[in-house]
Amino acid sequence: MAKFVYRMQGILNIKLKLEDQAKTAYSFAAKKVADEEERLVRLKEKKEYYINQKRNEMATTINVKELELVENAIHTTDIQIGEQIVVINQAKKSLEIARIKLDEAIKERKIQEKLRENAFEEFKREVEAEEQKEINELVSFRFGNGKVRQEE
Repeated sequence: MAKFVYRMQGILNIKLKLEDQAKTAYSFAAKKVADEEERLVRLKEKKEYYINQKRNEMATTINVKELELVENAIHTTDIQIGEQIVVINQAKKSLEIARIKLDEAIKERKIQEKLRENAFEEFKREVEAEEQKEINELVSFRFGNGKVRQEE
């Protein structure tokens, strides 16, 4: 029996590798978003700590220098939180781009797999047609020999 060989197997292999690379890029982008969001949570916790420290300073004897330091720390943390939100938005954009690339890679791989499947179905039809032709030739040969014997 003939062996099926997909003539565009190399392209399918490349599409599979590109899909794997896109999956890897997507997972890295997702990890980056998660890490940056975790950093934002830590900054908000830090701000909350400074706010509590300010409350404690105001509840006890008021030390102006200590109060100014805490106020500056809160202000600095607010700036860091704003910057972190920008970083998170950029990471989310990168994640969306990676998702789009992954979707495209999956579509391209599926197209190649469908083409391979169609080529295999065509191969099976050709093999079946060839086998049917051989069977027909064998039957006609036998039938032809049978007539000759009967006439003798």
